[in-house]
Amino acid sequence: MTKNMAVFCGSSLGTHPAYAREASRLGYLLASRDINLVYGGGKAGLMGVIADSVLENGGKVIGVIPEFLNTRERKHENLTQQIEVQTMHQRKTIMYEMSDAAIILPGGFGTLDEFFEIITWNQLTLHSKMAGLLNVENFYGHLYQHMLRIRDEAFAPTAQIEHLRMADTAEKLMELMV
Repeated sequence: MTKNMAVFCGSSLGTHPAYAREASRLGYLLASRDINLVYGGGKAGLMGVIADSVLENGGKVIGVIPEFLNTRERKHENLTQQIEVQTMHQRKTIMYEMSDAAIILPGGFGTLDEFFEIITWNQLTLHSKMAGLLNVENFYGHLYQHMLRIRDEAFAPTAQIEHLRMADTAEKLMELMV
């Protein structure tokens, strides 16, 4: 049973309104299923959208934020719990240790770093948690095709893909993951 879901996503909104819409919808779905959100602790971009949605729908939100990002401009002030860490690596580690699975929304290089570290930890058998890509507007389509090529070229085992779920809406992804 999933009790805590790590969500990695952009600290900006991106160009498509669908990104924020699906982030908000995912927040609603997490709260309605009594699944706590564990995320990066920020209030900007998709991070703020999903945190606000969970809170507005009566859910709990745990933010994990590095000290250097813990400023009034970046830190979400209204979370259920805020954990301050020293480094980005500590942030990722704590977020994933606290969570039963992870969902990756559209985002930038930091989001990709978080995603690839999670699937690398799976490959190294440090955990066997499921990860899901919310492929809004086909944001992750090319990346997923490349991951299949990595597998097909024998640079990663098939198990890497087996722990990964992908869908274009929050509803579909939640059905695949919980």
